[in-house]
Amino acid sequence: MIILFNKPYNVLTQFRDPDGRPTLADYIPLKQIHPAGRLDRDSEGLLLLTDDGKLQARISHPKHKMEKCYWVQVEGIPDETALQQLRRGVTIKGGITAPAKACLIPPPELWPRNPPIRVRKHIPDSWIELRIREGRNRQIRHMTAAVGHPTLRLIRHTIGPWILDGLAPGEWRKSDNQLNHE
Repeated sequence: MIILFNKPYNVLTQFRDPDGRPTLADYIPLKQIHPAGRLDRDSEGLLLLTDDGKLQARISHPKHKMEKCYWVQVEGIPDETALQQLRRGVTIKGGITAPAKACLIPPPELWPRNPPIRVRKHIPDSWIELRIREGRNRQIRHMTAAVGHPTLRLIRHTIGPWILDGLAPGEWRKSDNQLNHE
């Protein structure tokens, strides 16, 4: 079984927290399922969960290089040079990233974030679509900062064949696509 979940901002990608912060258990009443990968507390969007350990590894382990697509609101407006740097790979903690697919996109139609992002009157923002096949800790945020455009909001839109479309924050559904992992 695969569950698609739209993880809200400020929710931990685990089922328990000793500090009482919001977790997956506050949204998903199913037992014996586990996240296939993670999404930072301050990131939003698609999270996959499964009850199949082999499938969990197939989805989350970097050796399988499953593509993930992120919509990233950044400070400023990246020029072609910054986008080319992302496409070639940038140096972040831990070394150079693998090349990403990167392009500017119009602001996507999204739910409001609570709390809203910080808005600066004299500094514009823009949206980038980034597609990567690795998943280092806070990688997208480090990549955009490395090219001079700090991340303001980060939403994972797809993981492999799974798409966030149609799920409001905090909603989940079972997937029809079960991905052959043999």
